[in-house]
Amino acid sequence: MIEITPAIALDESEIVERFIRAAGPGGQNVNKVSTAVELRFDVRRSRALPNDVAIRLMKLAGRRLTQEGVLVLVAMTHRTQERNRADALDRLVELIRKAAEPPPPPRKKTKPTLASKTRRLDTKVRRGGIKAARGRVRGDD
Repeated sequence: MIEITPAIALDESEIVERFIRAAGPGGQNVNKVSTAVELRFDVRRSRALPNDVAIRLMKLAGRRLTQEGVLVLVAMTHRTQERNRADALDRLVELIRKAAEPPPPPRKKTKPTLASKTRRLDTKVRRGGIKAARGRVRGDD
């Protein structure tokens, strides 16, 4: 079991890993060894995720989500399989943690107070007075 939050824990059988050849550093090793990891997690069919978390996760996933509701993460930044596996798993856990956070409540509209209205009007009057004081200089010539 992979613990995401105190309430959410993923079963390791829900995560499918596939090793593919990576692009990037490694020289000839890249052409011979499959070090990149393609991690697949079926968001729609996961029993570990509550419905609201799954919906938020699908929105967060964006292009990484397939038509069938499978989240696909590819990790190929490191030269070893183990580090790429850990990187992909960390990214999945972080994505689910972000989806598990409830959205902030909507902002409640408030009316401006009487004091703030009077302050606003006072500054407008003061600024208008400054601008009215400006004017063309008329000489007595």
